[in-house]
Amino acid sequence: MASSIRVISTSNIHLASQNSDSTRKIELGPWDLQVLLLDLIQVGFVYHDHPHSNRDTVIQHLKASISSTLDYFPQLAGRLAVIEHDDYGTYSVFIHCNNAGALFIHATAEGLTISDILRPDYLPPIVWSFYPLTDAKNYECTQKPLLAVKVTELVDGMFIGVTINHALGDRKSIMHFLTCWSEIARGVGLLSKPPTLQRWFPGGTERPMRIRIPKDNEKEKERLKSPLPPPQERVFHFSKEKIAELKAKANATLSSNYKISSPQALMAHLWRAIVRNQGIDPKEEVNFKLVVDIRPRLNPPLPPHYFGNALDDGTVRMTAGELLHQEGLGKAASEMNKVVASFTEETIGSHLKSWLEDRRLLTISEMFGDAVDMDGSPTFNVYGVDLGWGKPVAVRSGPGDKSNGTITVFAGPEKGDVYAEVNLPYEIMEAMGRDSEFMDAVMPAVGFFIVKKMRSFRSYL
Repeated sequence: MASSIRVISTSNIHLASQNSDSTRKIELGPWDLQVLLLDLIQVGFVYHDHPHSNRDTVIQHLKASISSTLDYFPQLAGRLAVIEHDDYGTYSVFIHCNNAGALFIHATAEGLTISDILRPDYLPPIVWSFYPLTDAKNYECTQKPLLAVKVTELVDGMFIGVTINHALGDRKSIMHFLTCWSEIARGVGLLSKPPTLQRWFPGGTERPMRIRIPKDNEKEKERLKSPLPPPQERVFHFSKEKIAELKAKANATLSSNYKISSPQALMAHLWRAIVRNQGIDPKEEVNFKLVVDIRPRLNPPLPPHYFGNALDDGTVRMTAGELLHQEGLGKAASEMNKVVASFTEETIGSHLKSWLEDRRLLTISEMFGDAVDMDGSPTFNVYGVDLGWGKPVAVRSGPGDKSNGTITVFAGPEKGDVYAEVNLPYEIMEAMGRDSEFMDAVMPAVGFFIVKKMRSFRSYL
């Protein structure tokens, strides 16, 4: 699969409106500030060629539609700004909506086809180069763009890699932007769900919020000096029917008045397979970390289209023996259910109060540790990102914030299906592939079949 990436052009995309307020500032809230040391969020979409336009026309269409979308998301065309205060080294960070521009890169991957990306069991390393700003951290974007789009031409289609600064929003917010871009690219007059840009702050906190930039985290310094490439990545596809079977199996082990959800059953199934194929001592504690959207859990709740970070995380703890017990699927799923249910307004407030006492910023080294870590959501309609010539053939996420044990989930092209990107050492991933209990719920090589089906459809056209 030898191929090289050649950049054709690089440009800045500005707001379409000429009436933008270049002096507007958006302060970062507590959840925004916590992620400043982490990687940017990346998501990629694989498309077949536009059936009725040449590629130059498509590129111009994408640039124009991004520009129009930025009118609704002016912060994405801005830059971060940092103010150092004269009180023992505290800082405040905000978004300067100065219309400095989003980055747009047009490139080509010589000789590379869609099936070259989707057919292998493991993600080809070259795919990481389809995302812009992969070497940047969120706090570095005082000069670097907050939004970058890279369109890489393939032999029979294109890969569109989107990178957005995590301090601006979580994955739910990023999906909201992509949905709005999709609507504008298809010529929708008014957005169906315009964003709420005003940031939320806990009552009684000073404005702007101040943080301390850590200078003594030696472990993180060493990691940044010699960054390791992301571990092997393999994508597993679970159909709606197989997930329903897992859910029924999990619920059969629980009392009739206690029911768990389909995503919880699926995550328990994945967690069990990972632990089972690591050969962990049954008495050893194993952890599963998940994130919870707290927009609807505050009082009053945040607007559903709040654009910013509004996540908290919780950890499920069990022994390997409990997890792998014959009733472990239901037990693990029910523990996940309990952790999610524990995020009440009171517990969220307690977490915020604790953070406000030390203003500690998250680091990748401390965030993952030895836990299996879930990111993304099967509720995100990633296959709905139609930019004017049909839905994507496949969706992937970039290398940012990935470590051993990271699981990134998103909805599949068919309603109820779920894709899970799993990052683990090669030996464990191979063992999972031979694990009949795990693989019984996995659909075979569906990505390649979709490509063949789409090719047949286009040839018919």
